[in-house]
Amino acid sequence: MSYAPKRSGRKARLVQRAAPPAVNPAPPGQIGGLYRPLSEADLQSIYATALRLLAELGMGEVPKRLWDDLIAAGAVDLGSGRIGLPNALVEDVIARAAKVFTLHGRDPDRSIEVGGDKVYFGTGGAAVNTLDLETERYRPSTLKDLHDFTRLQDTLDNVAWFTRCCIATDVPDPYDLDVNTAYALMKNTSKPVATAFTLAQHVDPIVEMFDIVAGGAGKFARQPFLKTHISPVISPMRFGEDAVDVVYKCIEHNIPMSCITAAQAGATAPATMAGFLAQSLAETLASLVMVNVISPGFPMVFSNWPLVIDLRSGAFAGGGGETVLLNAASAQLSNWLGLPSGVACSMTDAKAIDAQYGVEKGMTSLAAALAGGNLIYESSGMTAALLGVSFEAFILDEDMHAMTYRALRGIEVNEENLGFEAICASVLGDGHFLGSPQTHAAMERDYHYPKMADREQPRTWEEDGAKDAWARAKTRAREVLETHHPDYLSADQDARIRAKFKILS
Repeated sequence: MSYAPKRSGRKARLVQRAAPPAVNPAPPGQIGGLYRPLSEADLQSIYATALRLLAELGMGEVPKRLWDDLIAAGAVDLGSGRIGLPNALVEDVIARAAKVFTLHGRDPDRSIEVGGDKVYFGTGGAAVNTLDLETERYRPSTLKDLHDFTRLQDTLDNVAWFTRCCIATDVPDPYDLDVNTAYALMKNTSKPVATAFTLAQHVDPIVEMFDIVAGGAGKFARQPFLKTHISPVISPMRFGEDAVDVVYKCIEHNIPMSCITAAQAGATAPATMAGFLAQSLAETLASLVMVNVISPGFPMVFSNWPLVIDLRSGAFAGGGGETVLLNAASAQLSNWLGLPSGVACSMTDAKAIDAQYGVEKGMTSLAAALAGGNLIYESSGMTAALLGVSFEAFILDEDMHAMTYRALRGIEVNEENLGFEAICASVLGDGHFLGSPQTHAAMERDYHYPKMADREQPRTWEEDGAKDAWARAKTRAREVLETHHPDYLSADQDARIRAKFKILS
């Protein structure tokens, strides 16, 4: 018996397709690590070179407080203001460093476990420009944009944690900026969040805000729902004093951290990929030594981010094959050492939501996930080589992440799925598999149905307005911003925060 779908049932089928599956076929936290661009010998060679750099070249511009702590832990004065980190010290730190820890959400169901082989997409970035929903042109990012981005991503299941993605350029005072950035995160989402502190003296008062949210003095430190992004090492091979001061202060308040090394190949690190990986690994290991000398086992994401420049012009390049390869190799190195890994992807150079955007985001994010990056930063919303951020991009990247999670999940081979009896029944019965119990079961369990991709026939697409992906995402972003107005602060919490801080929204 042949199968001929009736046209009258099209609307019903569309409704069925749009309905969320009973089981998410592509949830966050899938297992990565099967893509290994480096051989075991490669890993050993890169690691050995990184250790040699730390021991023989050492680190420069070490703040006095950190210098004393490192020397007490076994570091060596190399002269000329440089401090050497012997192999034994580095390897001891790796052995006792935190391997797995929890990033808490204020909603416990949104907490995630970092480390091992689980992969999560999240955000990052400090975009000074926002792609305007109305004009489709870039303009300076504002505090309102930050609030809007925070509540938009609050609806996106595949953004596992949210780091502020833009800088409110209309808040020029650094303290007011740090305060209002933290407030936007507290007000608009219950996911794990992250921010940066411009100066160490900003940390104490902002933690008071977090304590108000947590329910009392000292409660935030007991179960912190925010981590900080810090770059205490500046390439090539030196510390940054302001960031080191922030590290000390965050450890004092039990704020987990991503210590980010952001070397640029051919500029602040070697242009050769092997040399780049060795230097970048050494620099991130220096951050790990610093954190663990101050507080052994303190939760730190080993955020070894390879960045690439276009060697013809010197401009930062967020997309391209080198970014694909280096971030995957970085994730592999971190996982090989058993450390919670952080890498960056989806840093497309495209300014518009176009073919370049899709290719660069898709390839870099898939490679980072396949290589097993635990936390994949910058992966939602970013455009224009991190100078821009887009509401539409957040919407489109949500489907991209689901596709990646589905690829990571792989194929479950078992007796039920092989389905010898089901194949026989369909072949000898209706002659097709449409409508069979096995198909119905697989439909929800094994297949991801994108929310934004168009799978209709050309005529239907034309009848519906011939909208491209940018237009569809724009419509959806507007819908969310018009309807999703969460307030994760009680009236009392908000009043107490406003009484103490200069809240500008």
